[in-house]
Amino acid sequence: MRILQKLRLDIDADAAWRALHSPAALGELYGPLLRVEAMAAEGLPSRWDDGADAPVRYAAGGIRLGAHLISLHDRQKTDANGPVRILRDAGVPLTGPLASLDVWDHQMAVSPDPADPSRTLWRERLVIGGPTAPALWPALWALWQWRGARLKRLAPTWAFDPEPPPAATAEDGRD
Repeated sequence: MRILQKLRLDIDADAAWRALHSPAALGELYGPLLRVEAMAAEGLPSRWDDGADAPVRYAAGGIRLGAHLISLHDRQKTDANGPVRILRDAGVPLTGPLASLDVWDHQMAVSPDPADPSRTLWRERLVIGGPTAPALWPALWALWQWRGARLKRLAPTWAFDPEPPPAATAEDGRD
């Protein structure tokens, strides 16, 4: 069973790619509905790199909903509109209702929006499988609709990149 999304976000593709690798951005995305907690004693890193594994726990209020091993892998490809960067979470739900699934394959792709390269074309696919997938699909579909709305609302806040300081030149007296 699949859940697909295609969104245009008011953020450039480089900033969207950085946000995909940010545990803080993931926490913002699911908050305030869900809280993402690190299971490891050292907590979550500031950035996930290609090949990173991160066991996390999801909670709503004071109720733990289950744990998930996030296992991230990056790749790039080119489509008719240019470069596409893809982050794949090939991890697995560990506990809770989602642990009853046999298949969890979540891929998120970002590229410059062909209509406006200052924006991002965000494509997402979640594939789930197993005997409980038909029962869990409606709840996951609803969560993904809510998540899509959060993405559109939060993406512009992830775009902040400080301007680099001006380069010093001998002509202006700065070294």
